[in-house]
Amino acid sequence: MDQGTRDEMLGSLAEAVGSVAVAHPTRVAIDGPPAAGKTTLADELAVVLREQGRDVIRATIDDFLFPRAQRYPRGEYSAEGCYFDAHDHDALNRVLLDPLGPGGDRRFQYAVYDRTADSALSPPVTTAPADAVLVFDGVFLMRPELIDRWDLRIFVSTALEKTVDRAVIREHRVSSRAEVERRWRERYIPAQQLYFTTVRPTHHANIIVHNDEPQLPAWRTQTHNHVRSGLAGRWSGRGACRAV
Repeated sequence: MDQGTRDEMLGSLAEAVGSVAVAHPTRVAIDGPPAAGKTTLADELAVVLREQGRDVIRATIDDFLFPRAQRYPRGEYSAEGCYFDAHDHDALNRVLLDPLGPGGDRRFQYAVYDRTADSALSPPVTTAPADAVLVFDGVFLMRPELIDRWDLRIFVSTALEKTVDRAVIREHRVSSRAEVERRWRERYIPAQQLYFTTVRPTHHANIIVHNDEPQLPAWRTQTHNHVRSGLAGRWSGRGACRAV
C-alpha cells in the first residue's frame, strides 16, 4: 500500500497508464460507488495525461444511460433496477469501447444520451489516434458485460456511509437531505452491495485508490489472480479476469 499526496497518486496512475503496451487506444476504467470521487479523479488524471502529451478521450457512464422511461421498471428506488436496468452497455461497447479496442477502426462516439434533456444523443463520429487514452468513469464497470474491454482497471474505494455525506453536500442545491439519503440508502448503496457480492470488483481491479481522505489518498497495485498492473512492468492489457 502506498500513501502520499494527491499529486503523487496521480503521478503513479499516469505511470500505470503509460506502461500499458497495446496497439490501440488504452481504455482506462475508473470504477467505484456514487460520490466516491470517480469523476474528480478521472478529470485530474486526464489533465496529467494531457500535460504528458497524450491525446485523452474523457467519457462517463452517465452518457450511456437508458432514457428515464426505461430506467425504472422495478421502481425509482429499486437497487436491482439500478444495477440491471440503468445503463446501455450494448451501446457503450458498440460505439466506444469496441472501436477503440483490438481490431477496432478507432471511429468512436463518446455518448448516446443527454441526461439533462432525457433524450438520445448522437455526437459526430471521431477517429482516435492509436496512442490515445480513454479515461472512462462510472459505476459497475467491472461487470461481465464490460470487464474484458478495459486495458487498465482502477477502483475508487470509499466507505459507503461517507458517500452519503458527500452526496448530501454535492446535491444540496437540487435535493433535500432526506431525498438524497433515501436515494442512497434504498437504491445506490444496496446496488453497490449487490455488485460487490456478485462481481467482486476490487478482485478485478489493477489499482485500488482509497479515497476516504482525498488529499491524502492511499493506493494499492494488485498483481494476484492474473491481474497485472502497469506499475509492475509493461504488459499487453489483454489479461483481463472475467467477473464471477
